[in-house]
Amino acid sequence: MQNEIKTGERVILFFPKKRKKILVEIEADKEIHTHLGIIRLNDLIGKEYGSSAKSNSNKKFFVLKPDLSDHLLKFRRPTQVLYLKDAALIILQTGICSGSIVVEAGTGSGSLTSFLAYYVKPDGKVYSYELKEEILRAAKKNLAQIGLDDYVELICADVTEGIRETDVDAVILDLASPWDVIPHAHRSLKGGGLFASFSPTYNQVEKTVLSLLKNGFTDIKTFECMLREIKVEEGSTRPATRMIGHTGFVTFAKKIIFE
Repeated sequence: MQNEIKTGERVILFFPKKRKKILVEIEADKEIHTHLGIIRLNDLIGKEYGSSAKSNSNKKFFVLKPDLSDHLLKFRRPTQVLYLKDAALIILQTGICSGSIVVEAGTGSGSLTSFLAYYVKPDGKVYSYELKEEILRAAKKNLAQIGLDDYVELICADVTEGIRETDVDAVILDLASPWDVIPHAHRSLKGGGLFASFSPTYNQVEKTVLSLLKNGFTDIKTFECMLREIKVEEGSTRPATRMIGHTGFVTFAKKIIFE
């Protein structure tokens, strides 16, 4: 794997003292102006990832490869995005991997779509339903920006009226009324296929679970995922003052075949 920084690549400029991350695209003869000084991108071309450099104000930083979460945090957000902790839980519980065929509804900014595409590539596909064309256009740009658009088909349609794909491995919903889609999800999934739904309130979870029970699903479970960083300093390690608390509940289920 090449480890040399080249023009056109996106990199993270990481200032360890401030824990500041800046995502930039390497362009010849370009300067990045920050409150930590000016950075000449020409100086980074040809360096190795993980190496250090300094701004014109002598602030030291490291040049790192961005991971998926770094890209997603910089997406244009026409709608509220699913938090990474919830997206990671969905990947874990559904077992999505390379070659999986996934139906998603509620494309939004494409944040979860990107997560799914990253794991189904290069042999799988994500079919993502969204009602509004302007939201799909923004999602398409976000997906193209990180090179995942080839693994996604964006569909402008009302998923409550039906899912056209069949024999899919997973159906994942981020909608206000997932129960309206559950009968369609059952028809779309292969036997034993995975269902996941994100909802912010208890009432939505209750209605979703009742619909799952009526429509041929089993092994139903709901989780709330919380994430708290630990500040590690010699002699004063402790939980961070702020944490990502309640964002929503994720309900999972598996399709059973009616006899």
